[in-house]
Amino acid sequence: MIQRWASPDPDKLMKAYKPPPSISSKKPEASFEQFEASALFCTRCRQAVPVRKRLLLVLPDGDKYEYLCAYCSQSIGTKMEFEARDIQILI
Repeated sequence: MIQRWASPDPDKLMKAYKPPPSISSKKPEASFEQFEASALFCTRCRQAVPVRKRLLLVLPDGDKYEYLCAYCSQSIGTKMEFEARDIQILI
């Protein structure tokens, strides 16, 4: 005679399971704030090249930067760095 075990009810198992408090109450921290490009593809040089970062605009929302090819100085891309600023108007 073969004895069969009754399978546990999945609903009861899920209700009984509680994650450890350190995992459920802790929010994940960001491991980075912004990426910084060190090399990008240049269409003129037709290869990945080191880049130079140049400040293009200063805006109320943040700064806009342009990435330039280190060899031919062609514009390869742009980046916005957002930050909160107190804007004061001088009259």
